[in-house]
Amino acid sequence: MEKLIREVRILKIYAVSLTIVCILFFILAFKDKTSRQRFEEIDVERINIIEKDGTLKMTISNKKRQHPGMFNNKELKPREREAGLIFFNELGDECGGLVYSADEKESGMVYSFDQRNTDQIMQLQYLEDAGDKKSRTYGLKLWDRPDNFPMEEIMKFEDSLKRLNDPVASKKAYAKLRQEGKLTSERFFAGKTAAGDVGLFIRDTNGKVRLRVYIDKNNQTHIDKLDENGNVIQ
Repeated sequence: MEKLIREVRILKIYAVSLTIVCILFFILAFKDKTSRQRFEEIDVERINIIEKDGTLKMTISNKKRQHPGMFNNKELKPREREAGLIFFNELGDECGGLVYSADEKESGMVYSFDQRNTDQIMQLQYLEDAGDKKSRTYGLKLWDRPDNFPMEEIMKFEDSLKRLNDPVASKKAYAKLRQEGKLTSERFFAGKTAAGDVGLFIRDTNGKVRLRVYIDKNNQTHIDKLDENGNVIQ
């Protein structure tokens, strides 16, 4: 009889323990998904920021695991890119980013804003040559890009020229694109040039400087209006 009572007591303890374990399991399984976890420090090679449906919106990555880029929800071929942040929009296109790098010869950081369906049109940049040339450039740069030559066509065009491996044919192909208005043109720079000039440098639709307002490295002021051949006319 005592043995039976002892076994019943053990069964009760087992039943209570099992019940507690089951309750804890259900609590953890259906825990509010919006709850946040806090870390004092975390080491990671890459973080993907996604929407609830899995859509990629941003990557924070080291150089080795950096995203190659994406257009029309199609990931580009693997390529070497610097560490930093890459942004993606709702269309599945890369739309900008912040990258940086440095070695014994040069260093730099750029924060880019991309035009829809193509590459950057605005960029904050810092570039430095730490080698023999010892030059440094930094500031805001703007470009014009055509709407009828999207990124996918640009990549196909450049890949075809690489396969062709003909400098003369490549030069003619780029000249044809320029005539058709499909090439990118630098339009504006505000900052410090490699020559030490600080100011505004405005270009025409062909990418040629037509107005300069700057102070040179000798503290001389300049307001220059130039013709399409680069000659000062006013």
